[in-house]
Amino acid sequence: MRVLAVAARQLRAGAPVPARREESELDLCLLGLVAMNDPPRAQVAAAIARAHQAGIRVHVVTGDYGVTSAAIAHKVGIGDDRPHIINGTDLDRHSEPALDRLLTEEGEVVFARSTPEAKLSIADALRAEGQVVAMTGDGVNDAPAGHRSPVRAPVGPIAPFSFFVRGADDLRRWYRRR
Repeated sequence: MRVLAVAARQLRAGAPVPARREESELDLCLLGLVAMNDPPRAQVAAAIARAHQAGIRVHVVTGDYGVTSAAIAHKVGIGDDRPHIINGTDLDRHSEPALDRLLTEEGEVVFARSTPEAKLSIADALRAEGQVVAMTGDGVNDAPAGHRSPVRAPVGPIAPFSFFVRGADDLRRWYRRR
C-alpha cells in the first residue's frame, strides 16, 4: 500500500516560486492522505525466478521511496531479507569507481528516489563492466537509459511506442550477432 500526503501553502503575493524542493516543502498545511494499492502483477515473481535461474541479476532503479521499493522487490524475489538500498542523494555522492564496485558485488541493489540521469549512469556503469543491460520502464523518464540498452521492455499504458519498436529491432540485431 502506498500512502501519498497532500499538502499546500500560500505564497505571499509576488513571492517567487521556490526553486529547490527543500524550500518548497516548508510551512505546509496537510490537506489529507491518499492510499493506493498497486501490487505487482502475478507473473512477475515467476519471471524473476526464471531470470535468476538463468544467472541474471536484477537491480531496481525507481523514483519511489526506498523502503517501499525494497519491500516490493523482496515480494517478487529481488534481493534478500536485508535489502541493499541506495537513495538518489547517496548515489550522487558515489564516484564512478565506487558505483562500479557496488554493481560488481554479489547481490541485487534497490536504487530509490532515482532520476532518469541516475538510471542512465547505472546502465552505463554496468555496460562498462561488460554486462548486457536490459531495461524496463513505464514512461518517458526511462527512455534515455532504455535507448542505450540492447534489450528493452517498456511496460504500462504510457510506454513510448518508439521505445518498444526500436527495442525489438535492436534485440533482433543483438541476437543475430551472437
